[in-house]
Amino acid sequence: MRKNILLITSDQQHYSALGCVNPQIKTPNLDRLAAEGTRFDRAYTVNPTCTPTRASIITGKYPSQHGAWSLGTKLPEDETTVGELLGKAGYKTALVGKAHFQPIGETAEYSSLESMGVLQDLDFWRQFDQPFYGFGHVELARNHTNERLVGQHYAIWMEEKGLTNWRDYFLPPTGTMDKSIRYRWDIPEEYHYDAWIAERTNALMDTYVQEEQPFFLWASFFDPHPDYLAPAPWYSMYDDQPLNVPRMTPGEHQKNPPHFGLTQETSPNLSAYYESGQYVHGVHSHMGQDEESIRKNMSVYYGMTSLLDKYIGKILDHLDALGQRENTLVIFTSDHGHYFGQHGLHYKGPFHYEGGIKVPFIARLPGQIKAGHVDSSIQSLVDLCPTMLAYAGLPIPRSMTGINQLSYWTGQSAPLRTHAVCEHHHEPTVINLRTYINDRYKITVYMNQTYGELFDLKNDPQEVNNLWDDPAHAALKQELLLQYIWAELAKEPMWMPRIAGA
Repeated sequence: MRKNILLITSDQQHYSALGCVNPQIKTPNLDRLAAEGTRFDRAYTVNPTCTPTRASIITGKYPSQHGAWSLGTKLPEDETTVGELLGKAGYKTALVGKAHFQPIGETAEYSSLESMGVLQDLDFWRQFDQPFYGFGHVELARNHTNERLVGQHYAIWMEEKGLTNWRDYFLPPTGTMDKSIRYRWDIPEEYHYDAWIAERTNALMDTYVQEEQPFFLWASFFDPHPDYLAPAPWYSMYDDQPLNVPRMTPGEHQKNPPHFGLTQETSPNLSAYYESGQYVHGVHSHMGQDEESIRKNMSVYYGMTSLLDKYIGKILDHLDALGQRENTLVIFTSDHGHYFGQHGLHYKGPFHYEGGIKVPFIARLPGQIKAGHVDSSIQSLVDLCPTMLAYAGLPIPRSMTGINQLSYWTGQSAPLRTHAVCEHHHEPTVINLRTYINDRYKITVYMNQTYGELFDLKNDPQEVNNLWDDPAHAALKQELLLQYIWAELAKEPMWMPRIAGA
């Protein structure tokens, strides 16, 4: 029997932004997927930003190993990927939506197919038929909501659907958001990129099923990544609903590294953190939003998630209509989390709280992965690539450092992970941190710094009491630091075994 793989991802979705977890948000299709499969409630990203994690998903390596270590870098084109290996095994492989394996800028030394210079060259994308990081077929876009980065296959689709004035709904190349239309995006829903991704994913499934070819399809959605912007009725659907708006606990950053406290200043001095001259995500003031704006941000974030859920449902329904449910491994997750008020934060950055590094994660395979189950074993996004290869019956390259989780997902083994490691290397030295998470504790270390974080996730699930400098926990810190070092040693790539004495 053919074995298909359908990977569906959102972008920057908080782990609690699921209806089956949080009754204040409506995600009926993801709830259905969870009821038909297993929801893992302790799944972690490998980096709380897009490029490094997305590269890890397709390579089975950590960012420090595959080379795309930060936003603004790119994954080397010669890295072995899951799409490449599945394609060689006879799979049809395709990615529809967001790739973000390359930066929006380029130099003479480092070219980028996702750079500003080529994004809106629609003639180039109409003729583009090359494999892209192992995917035999790609249909790409790069913008979030109405960003100036719009273009590529999404713009072509809008034109083909009759929206020849699509530029009117997006910012000009040097534009900024018109605050008078904040939250409401006037693009008709039928031209929203969620509709594009669902339509094109379903069309590709039609083709592959008709050709009787096994497929690996990645439907890569852009939402609910800010800016907070959605078409009607989604941007206002939660306006009148009761929402538990997150707030900072007074004094919680007093024991944290200094950049946490600086986010709560109106005009902080951040010169020490801007080492490379590039924008440093999250290391800036998170102030300036009143209570009404914070609540509205959360409301629209939920609306964006519910809109996303609608189109995920269209893909799941179409898979069923094609008769492929029983032999398709469906995985849903997000590349990293988000903050919309938790700990006083409103942007992603070097803050390794659960909200930023824990992600929603569901796996469904009828008859093999337990239905309606919630599992609390530790999972990592670096494991996706080797697990998908194992499901397809393919060998896993020794150079991959993720774990094949298939035997655990299907109930044939005990949990395979005792810990997860999350990296965040955003500036050469000043934003270079690592977090080790085990069944109870989380510890974070910073390059060249004596400060850090240690949280007891059992007794302090909200992560407001940093135990790093607590004398009563000095022995625990020492033990966790040793465990972290062992974890780093264990994730060394071993591309070949030792085959001789010398």
